[in-house]
Amino acid sequence: MKSSGSYRSVHWITDRSIAVAVAMLIFVVPQMVVGSDVDFRRDIRPILSDKCFQCHGPDAERESDLRLDLAESVLAQRDGVAAVVPHDVQRSLLYQRITSEDVDDRMPPVDSGKSLTPHEIDLLRQWIEQGAEWAGHWSFEKLSSPEIPPGDTDWSRNTIDRFVSQRLSEAGLTPSPAVDRRTFIRRLSFDLLGLPPMPSDVDAFVCDERPDAVERLVDRYLSSPAFGERWGRVWLDLARYTDTTAEWLNSTGQAWLYRDWVVRAMNEDMPYDHFVRLQLAADAMPDVAIEDLPALGFLGLSPTYWKELRLSPDVIKRVVADEWDERIDTVSRTFLGLTVSCARCHDHKFDPISSEDYYALAGVFASSQFADRPLLPEAEAKHVMQAREQVHELEAQRDKLKRDDTEGRQAIEQQIAEIRKSTLHFDAVSAHVMQDSSIYVVADGPDLTKLEYREGEARDLPKFERGNPASDGPVVERRFLTALSSEEPRRLQHGSGRLDLADALFSEARGLTARVIVNRIWEQHFGKGLVRTPSDFGSQGDPPSHPELLDHLAAELIRHDWSLKRLHREIVLSSTYRQSSVADGEGQAVDPANRLLWRMNRRRLEVEMLRDAMLAATEQLDRCQGGPAFDLQDTSQRRRTLYGQIARRDLDRVLRLFDFPEPTSHAPHRVQTTTPLQQLFLLNAPFVQQQAESLALSVSNIASEQEFVRACYRQLFHRDPDEAELAEGVAFLSTEGDRIATSTDYVHALLGLNEFLYID
Repeated sequence: MKSSGSYRSVHWITDRSIAVAVAMLIFVVPQMVVGSDVDFRRDIRPILSDKCFQCHGPDAERESDLRLDLAESVLAQRDGVAAVVPHDVQRSLLYQRITSEDVDDRMPPVDSGKSLTPHEIDLLRQWIEQGAEWAGHWSFEKLSSPEIPPGDTDWSRNTIDRFVSQRLSEAGLTPSPAVDRRTFIRRLSFDLLGLPPMPSDVDAFVCDERPDAVERLVDRYLSSPAFGERWGRVWLDLARYTDTTAEWLNSTGQAWLYRDWVVRAMNEDMPYDHFVRLQLAADAMPDVAIEDLPALGFLGLSPTYWKELRLSPDVIKRVVADEWDERIDTVSRTFLGLTVSCARCHDHKFDPISSEDYYALAGVFASSQFADRPLLPEAEAKHVMQAREQVHELEAQRDKLKRDDTEGRQAIEQQIAEIRKSTLHFDAVSAHVMQDSSIYVVADGPDLTKLEYREGEARDLPKFERGNPASDGPVVERRFLTALSSEEPRRLQHGSGRLDLADALFSEARGLTARVIVNRIWEQHFGKGLVRTPSDFGSQGDPPSHPELLDHLAAELIRHDWSLKRLHREIVLSSTYRQSSVADGEGQAVDPANRLLWRMNRRRLEVEMLRDAMLAATEQLDRCQGGPAFDLQDTSQRRRTLYGQIARRDLDRVLRLFDFPEPTSHAPHRVQTTTPLQQLFLLNAPFVQQQAESLALSVSNIASEQEFVRACYRQLFHRDPDEAELAEGVAFLSTEGDRIATSTDYVHALLGLNEFLYID
């Protein structure tokens, strides 16, 4: 019996406290609420995937015949015993083994590091008692058309809000209040344009009393050229974009053509299905405009690895296979959110992707090689490429001559000059593209290798035993993934198969393809996706927090011809998007991770936004679009950071400091860090100092310290300072010393404030 003091404290528990406590139980551990059903996808499959699939999953080399990823295997009788007997835990071998007191008999094995928790055991017990209903993994299911919840007239503005409101209501939560207009326009401007709003735009929007003021603002931002720059950069992270390709490639100077193509496609609201098809197979599509050929940079700028041909073929085969693997990984994770490359050496241990599936796709990339294509009509481009090849061969001959062979060198130089002069458009800009051409690694003498490229020829690859290219298994025809095919998988046999693959993404796999891109866009607007593992929709990935909402938005994207701008508009016009980021006690207690979207997430500016915001706020930003990249170390450059040079093997140190992803591989999202070096950059970097000085000089003609402070706050934060901020600013500016230096120091301090560095 507790003390009287503890007993009396019970009377302080209010009805509201009880509601919050119950809501916590419903949200955090819904399966423990009396009368609730255990959900297979939410509660059971994650346990089986994490704790059991390594030995009892789809991998052909699993240690047991029992597969816990297939219902028929789980329910099948083996020697009169089944792993699971619905409604009967005592006759279910699975439950007997996970609860066995015999250490040698218990599953998972005690020394495996996969032991089940009491909570997980209880979930499995309830699932069996409730009938052991089975459902496939959610991301492999066909896209549903979920019923839209009834409208909440007090809060919901569109269907997004209805789904969110329903989940919040089930958890006993309410949405956060809407932000004020100043906060909203700053949030919207960064999200859609990657730039802060102009102070005049803020004033106009705050004073705009028209009922469609928000819609007008959103439409204006969606039509801005800056939209493509902001969202093009998001895509370039996925495409591991670089301005400098490997030094041994013939050309490294025109990677920016792909970057500019992505920006243009975003601004034109190119339908997503066409956007993807062009990036995978523009060279194989009929009537493709010349200006769309740079789209092939998605593959044409892939990482390549040095192949030392003085090594044995077995070594070079592995290097070439590594390149195929990188492309499979990038394509499958970017478009499907699946880790297909995990099946290189064996069947995927957690997802229904076989090793045969892997090599069926690998054949597509073994049949596709890099090329530098002049952006000219086909006949002219072919003529230029032939002339360039002649020049390349002559240069190789020249380089083999002895240095003192002046006459021989001059003769070759004259030939080169004549070819260049006589070839129209010889120096035309060239895009990094792909062409159908298969590669073979063959012996060229003892421990020597040569590479054979067979243009126009495609090849099927053998399955490499345990991923070893020196150990060939049976040949696998190029085809699409079995798990995403309702019937016999589509054959990828036209040319390399890249166009067939692109078509399969938007036919057999269109539901998954749509879910993945919807989730990526949602993540950029809210800081976290509905699925928090944006490039892993498999068994080991995060399940969606709002599966019905995800399916609804994916279905709407398809229904509206894959228009991404329409999806953006739907999201930013929702009440869900307009919520405050302030965390209240109730929401924080029930859902601290904000999975249910009861508030907005506060986000730090990415490095491009931070640099661009400083230039924009100090009115130094050069808005010229497109063209070759500039050196980010050049502090005189005022262009948007998007156009700064990205070097795959030597990333700019400031970009790396602020968590820019390494362009060596596909980046699902940016992982933010907070380090002392970031603050030291803001304190000491010449670039930041220059921007502070620029703003100080631009308002230095204001005689009053009070007006100077107000002008700085309006320019940087789009608001007036409060009394304390005004007094502190005036006191600082009133100190003795050089006025410009003091003003610069003051602006420099403001540029380091969280209010400038974060999107609220």
